[in-house]
Amino acid sequence: MIFKNADVVFEDGVRRADLLVEGGKIAKILGAGEGGGPFIDCTGLTVFPGFIDMHVHLREPGFEYKETIETGSMSAVKGGFTQICCMPNTKPVIDNKVVARYVVMRGKEAGLAKIHPIGAITEGQRGETLSAIGGMKAAGVVALSEDGKTVANTKLMANAMLYASDFSLKCLCHCEDASLVDGGVVHEGYYSTLTGLKGSVRAAEDIVIAREICLAESLGLPVHICHVSTYSGVQLIREAKARGVAVTAETCPHYFTLTDEAIKDFDPNAKVNPPLREERDRLAVAEGLKDGTIDCIVTDHAPHHEDDKNVEFAYAAFGISGLETSFALSYTELVKKNVLTICGLAEKMSAAPARILGLEGGRIAEGMPADLTIADLGEKWTVDPAKFVSKGKNTPFGGREVYGRVKMTVVDGEIKYREEL
Repeated sequence: MIFKNADVVFEDGVRRADLLVEGGKIAKILGAGEGGGPFIDCTGLTVFPGFIDMHVHLREPGFEYKETIETGSMSAVKGGFTQICCMPNTKPVIDNKVVARYVVMRGKEAGLAKIHPIGAITEGQRGETLSAIGGMKAAGVVALSEDGKTVANTKLMANAMLYASDFSLKCLCHCEDASLVDGGVVHEGYYSTLTGLKGSVRAAEDIVIAREICLAESLGLPVHICHVSTYSGVQLIREAKARGVAVTAETCPHYFTLTDEAIKDFDPNAKVNPPLREERDRLAVAEGLKDGTIDCIVTDHAPHHEDDKNVEFAYAAFGISGLETSFALSYTELVKKNVLTICGLAEKMSAAPARILGLEGGRIAEGMPADLTIADLGEKWTVDPAKFVSKGKNTPFGGREVYGRVKMTVVDGEIKYREEL
């Protein structure tokens, strides 16, 4: 199969080319119009290296009423993601090889995006004893995380980083000092005062970011900071990188598109952890993406049943269903506003996640897996959560106009999603 007449996003620029795909690989990159044989005409479309989301919640096993591995995979390929990494806060927790193998098996059964489990740092995510890291690695986990929680014991966290490194794994750190959050459900500021909702200070996130950086620097080991949301956290990471600390970081579209003003009408779809913060933070996150302080964009896809959100704000579940909106929000807010180039966006959504986790893919080159995301950058559309294929319809972006529509998602040379005409 040849993908013809495409504007292909390479690492060093965008060029018109034909991509010859054989045996699930990119066999040859041809000049536009050079290839003969069966083809798909991509005139007017842009071909990205398949997007990789290293921070997703698929809910299975245990919470299938919110999402399953199959529905999450459907949502992923519709959003242009060819590989996704799922967090361990399931029931049972992904803290052993049996559950990890189950996730891998269910991902293969779904047969859509490539599914990579992330193992829990501690047994049951209780923060007491390290999980069986070696067994999980053999079963297919690609990283460790306590996402949704922070390992409070600093000595235990240091040991986790040491043991993880023995198995060539990284710790992906949810940074939140629970004692400082103290039941807060939104950012502490003007809008928490206006609404009367209990606020959480930036320091709750920043203190743990600083701790993880100190551990990485002291141990000489890498660490990854999840869903950065504060201007001060961005600066901590920037300064650490400048002095050579092996720290990487991610953020989510909602942190560079929204502020805590979104909570003023008590919309529980705007309830997320860490919380939406102020304009100062939103701008700093965007600048962190621009200057390389923040390495990648993830969704933190957190689907919920409507009953989990259709309650008073304080009691609603945290999280946004983000797989089907991430690319369009990122393209609209970052590329169209000249924060990132097209190649810069591909770096954040494809190459960097692959590099951080050691996954195959993330770029378009001969011999690489034929994982491709094909999009119409000029198409304007309106987010309609009712049309999500994810079970989770929880999004604060309903009704928002965006640019950039995924038309086709190709995984190992096979078309796994194609927009219905």
